Amino acid sequence: MLQNWTETLSNNRKAAGQLAAHNPQMLTAFRALNEAQGATGTLDAKTRELIALAVAVTTRCDGCIAAHAAAARKAGVTEAELAEALGTAIALNAGAAYVYSLRAMDALDTFKE
Repeated sequence: MLQNWTETLSNNRKAAGQLAAHNPQMLTAFRALNEAQGATGTLDAKTRELIALAVAVTTRCDGCIAAHAAAARKAGVTEAELAEALGTAIALNAGAAYVYSLRAMDALDTFKE
């Protein structure tokens, strides 16, 4: 096991209390945002959690991975489904590095003497 994901999830939930004490409106808004996710019913919970995990990987958020892995299991996500979704995340990250490499080359060219 690379990390204790159950502990990560639990620790993040406990730590949220300190943020809530200092900025309750933000935490209320964050919770409302999460509750609104899927409100239209267009995507099922399984699909939403696969997307969430792929995004969590691309944004490198361990807390997001822990929370959405737990929710994905509850939604019935299998290892094979997650592996395919993560393949998309891996391909996108490589693609993003390629596109931003083009931008860096363009920026360098902008500053020619």
